[in-house]
Amino acid sequence: MNTLQRPATRLIAVAATVALLAGCENLSQREKDTAKGAGIGAVGGAVVGGLIGGKKGAVTGAAIGGVGGAIAGNVWSKKMEEKQRAMEQSTAGTGIDVSRTADNQLKLNIPSDSGFASGSSAVQPQLRTVLDSFSTGLDPTMRVRVIGHTDSSGGDAINNPLSVNRAASVRDYLAARGVQPARVDIEGRGSREPVADNGSAAGRASNRRVEIFLREPEQVSQGGSTPRS
Repeated sequence: MNTLQRPATRLIAVAATVALLAGCENLSQREKDTAKGAGIGAVGGAVVGGLIGGKKGAVTGAAIGGVGGAIAGNVWSKKMEEKQRAMEQSTAGTGIDVSRTADNQLKLNIPSDSGFASGSSAVQPQLRTVLDSFSTGLDPTMRVRVIGHTDSSGGDAINNPLSVNRAASVRDYLAARGVQPARVDIEGRGSREPVADNGSAAGRASNRRVEIFLREPEQVSQGGSTPRS
């Protein structure tokens, strides 16, 4: 191994070790993403820097790549991480699922039984408690999208307006809790996007749902304004 290869190899080994930290259970998801990005960036920077500038180039490239990779990897902000944790706590035992989407939005999947009575767009008390928590401490730069869905029963003439009205009810409730209505986009998709088989009662129950997406300005500017379920 020549002198050019040795420092690059060492740096790659170190960077790989850093990347492995992403799997540590005691790290938050945001910290895991940062560690992973730093490791990948350092590997790439070491290789490119070594090819261009020899030993010094490898060292410099790894440092620059590690910093850049850490920034790129840390796309899940502390505010979003804290909001996710708060929502997981407030929805415990409600049947509402809280998750992070592939494009770094916070998603609340609210089955009909947890949010609305059958055929109704009135927000039920159980959901009000969740929405109270959701609206608390919401960063004014964040945007919200609420999407209503139904099962295939009843036909489009009923399902389409019902899905819109449920999304509008969530928006109106959030507005009453201080969230600017202009920050909340709503949409009703009727029965067009099922997540389960409408041929069974359990499947229809899964399809009757409202989804709430929370995103930061970065996700808006990167085309994340229309999340898909």
